[in-house]
Amino acid sequence: MELKMSKSTLTAVFIAFLLTSSGAKPNGKNKKHKQVVPAIECEMRSGKINLPEFIVKCPANCRESKEKVYGTGVFASISSICNAAIHSGVISNSGGKVIVTKSAGQPIYKGSFANGIRSLSLPNWRESFSVSVGKPKKGVMYPSTLTFVHSRPTIVKTSESKDLPYFPVSPVTEAPEAEPSSTTAPPTTTPVTTPTSTTPPTTTSAKPRATVHKIREAGVHRPEMSSTIRRQPHVPSAPAPEPEDHKPPPETGHSREALVESNPFDSGFSARGHESSARAPDLSGRTRGDPSCKVDIAFLMDGSWSIGKRRFKIQKDFLVEVSQALNVGVDGAMMGIIQYGDDAVTEFSLKQYSSSSDVKPAISKINQKGGLSHVGKALSYINKHFFSDANGNRGGAPNVAVVLVDGWPTDRVEEASRLARESGINIFFVTIEGPDDNEKQNVVEPNFVDKAVCRTNGFYSLPIASWFALRKAVQPLVKRVCDTDRLMCSKTCLNANDIAFVIDGSSSVGTGNFRTVLQFVANVTREFEISDTDTRVGIVQYTYEQRLEFAFGQHNNKADLLNAIKRINYWSGGTSTGAAITYAADQLFSKSKPNKRKIMIVITDGRSYDDVRAPALAVHRKGVIAYSIGIAWAAQDELEYIATDPDREHSFFVDEFDNLYKYVSKIIHNICNEFNSQPRN
Repeated sequence: MELKMSKSTLTAVFIAFLLTSSGAKPNGKNKKHKQVVPAIECEMRSGKINLPEFIVKCPANCRESKEKVYGTGVFASISSICNAAIHSGVISNSGGKVIVTKSAGQPIYKGSFANGIRSLSLPNWRESFSVSVGKPKKGVMYPSTLTFVHSRPTIVKTSESKDLPYFPVSPVTEAPEAEPSSTTAPPTTTPVTTPTSTTPPTTTSAKPRATVHKIREAGVHRPEMSSTIRRQPHVPSAPAPEPEDHKPPPETGHSREALVESNPFDSGFSARGHESSARAPDLSGRTRGDPSCKVDIAFLMDGSWSIGKRRFKIQKDFLVEVSQALNVGVDGAMMGIIQYGDDAVTEFSLKQYSSSSDVKPAISKINQKGGLSHVGKALSYINKHFFSDANGNRGGAPNVAVVLVDGWPTDRVEEASRLARESGINIFFVTIEGPDDNEKQNVVEPNFVDKAVCRTNGFYSLPIASWFALRKAVQPLVKRVCDTDRLMCSKTCLNANDIAFVIDGSSSVGTGNFRTVLQFVANVTREFEISDTDTRVGIVQYTYEQRLEFAFGQHNNKADLLNAIKRINYWSGGTSTGAAITYAADQLFSKSKPNKRKIMIVITDGRSYDDVRAPALAVHRKGVIAYSIGIAWAAQDELEYIATDPDREHSFFVDEFDNLYKYVSKIIHNICNEFNSQPRN
């Protein structure tokens, strides 16, 4: 009996041991496995991931990255996964989880616009994918690591070393999409653990970076410290060139610019989209350039000691590639370069070189000048000295300044950039390796980029994570500076004015029509940047007499200004337009700021009881740009007297008040066009 008891006891102990060692819980339920979702970057294409179905997590703000998407619903595998998911409504621009399912290639992919993403059309592609909400079905587990199409290292020569293999920063961003073939073995794959693999490692902490800026702020010039104190970047790969027969065929009926946009392989330092156009020289041997990109552009190079010799060389290489992509020529883009440190110096002016082939050796000869990063001082320099007729400014071409900044400026930029914008200069900032959270305490002017550029949803700013990622900014930057239509009506011409509306409040107008006039005034005003340092608006209403509704600077934000316009009461009386113009000159334009353009918009529905010629001529002589808008019974000859020459650009007529809205965009366009075409002395 005792023996039997012992065996039973031993059996019970053994079973308990097995249960304990197997990890079983007392309630008998096994621990549930948690789905690990790898994180990817906005630029990740479906074709770079070698899995038939997988789940990923997209970051926020991918829509602003402008990564290409091809197709609608079903996308070509060269499309950005995250932007395809935003386009399909699977996630918002704040990011989220996405399930990607691969499928066969399609004979055609149709483009469309949805959720703020413009997808492009493509005739055909070898592989497709679709996206769905990143919530796995019950019991389904997706891979927690991603495998990527294999890429061989590429040999790249640098000025500081002999032939060195450049290995990828991360397969997520650098591995090219391989063409599958039924006659060859499947591509080898490289397993990568995410999300940590997507971030290039750095070899030093943020503290040394802060140290070097403290040294710079103290005015100590230490060129020998730049290579040891600055953060040492991870060396990236140069993407393997894509075979020509792998390029998607261009759509027919598109312009050359559209073909560049639709080609998914024209990125980085490749300037193929621009070089494909012929560069026809004139009889003097100068290239004509691309007339669709007629801009006068100044590049402000960072020559401070903090940048180091190697990064300075990368900066020069970048500018060479940009010059090639711009296709410099007398009918297209003309470029000059200023280098800044403690002070700014012109390396070469707009008129010095008239072809990309001439610009290239000129850039290679530039030597680093050193000093601090005085960006504000450099902006003041170009505003006062660079865009002049003597330096080759053409007047009819928009003025553009591209500022390259390593880290952050060591002086203030807001006031200098505002004055430059008010002079008609479109300022772009390319910031490389900006301050991280530990370094922001050393920044002289927080949010300096937002203060320096126009508020246009990132159009004028390109933040670059590292110097070795700078090559990716070539095509986006060239596309923006060549977008002359947008430059012609950019915020640079909308934040530099004192605008006086002189409104007819006579009895013939009537209450209802007067409200229509006020709506027209509000619609024009709404297009401008309103503040005491941007555009200011004042309004005069007149009959036989004149009344100042509000003066320049009285309402310094857009909401207050629009409410003030809405509250204006109709007066009623006679029509003395000449006296109203004189009154506006005395009450408004006499108080204009020196750097503001003075613009007067006169709105009337009938012939004036007094003379308009002498008052109009007087304000013209004071530099006021006058627009006249006549309605119904307005006299055409008086409208022409009031308007600045040429009349066709400054004088308008509508047969009834309800048609005033048609001239809102025309007036804005003319204000901007005239603003950018004025020569800078």
